[in-house]
Amino acid sequence: MNTSAHFPAEGGCDCGQVRYRLETNPLFVHCCHCRWCQRETGASFALNAMIEADRVSLLSGEPVIINTPSASGKGQLIARCPKCLVALWSSYAGSGPIMRFVRVGTLDNPDFLPPDIHIFTASKQPWVQLADDTPVVSEYYDRKQYWPPESQARYQAILPDILAYKAGLKEQ
Repeated sequence: MNTSAHFPAEGGCDCGQVRYRLETNPLFVHCCHCRWCQRETGASFALNAMIEADRVSLLSGEPVIINTPSASGKGQLIARCPKCLVALWSSYAGSGPIMRFVRVGTLDNPDFLPPDIHIFTASKQPWVQLADDTPVVSEYYDRKQYWPPESQARYQAILPDILAYKAGLKEQ
């Protein structure tokens, strides 16, 4: 499916206080079946569109950032509406504020962003049936093996910023 025709794409929280726009298609869409995502969402998985933070424009409102525990022990920062508390996106320690993991379900039209991969399926709910045409991995995966060339090039372009962010953490 060619998702580029769907961008820019807008989304937001339930109450409408926080609205955002994805300026371009995401790098990749994860359907994460880890127990942490199950607990956080209260559902069987989380569907996150990975995208560079500078490609997400805030249209209205200001999310609150909540530091939430993660399996890595480094936490994740979840952007939530301050009124209805819907989670809009997360940033993880691995890429910090340079990358956002946007909750696909908060888009006005989430239908055009199905998962590119199912991850951490070793802990998926046993009754969840996965499509045969989408890659499935038991834990995480090698980006070079699964990401399309355009996404890999975009990632390489922001990699110096990610490395600088990580280096700054080590100095603290």
